[in-house]
Amino acid sequence: MAAESVRILGIDPGSQITGFGVVEAAGNRTTAVEWGSIRSEGEHSARLRNIFHTLGRIVRELKPTEIAIERVFLHRNADSALKLGQARAAAICATFESDVPIYEYSARHIKQAVVGRGGAEKQQVQRMVQMILGLRAEIQADAADALAAAICRANERSARDWLRAVKI
Repeated sequence: MAAESVRILGIDPGSQITGFGVVEAAGNRTTAVEWGSIRSEGEHSARLRNIFHTLGRIVRELKPTEIAIERVFLHRNADSALKLGQARAAAICATFESDVPIYEYSARHIKQAVVGRGGAEKQQVQRMVQMILGLRAEIQADAADALAAAICRANERSARDWLRAVKI
């Protein structure tokens, strides 16, 4: 029986740069579809609007069947944490029209799934994403983090499907 194919949109939220990455996953095979960064400038409300509209367009065009987004981690600066939380909320709300499930993962969990170490550096995540997806070109850090979130979800699905198949 062939593994079900899913299209997963990974999101790395940020108030200035939001990374996105879409992968196609079937069983233990994961391939990159598209990735990039949404750069936002100006007033905070304009940045949120840009994240919302751009991610909404990406969801409509690429039609993911699942979404994986990085959870906000605590900042020392409360204002930065609040702005990041709002950017994350704009990103999540942009996906609602598609009515697909959203899975949330901590940065540590994503790094563990992709690199094998929860405390991995950004460059390690970038390199492993390139290797896993078989990409030659260097991937910008925010896009790599988004692809890593999507890979994390794909790995979780694959493990769940394997466990179901062996009836554990």
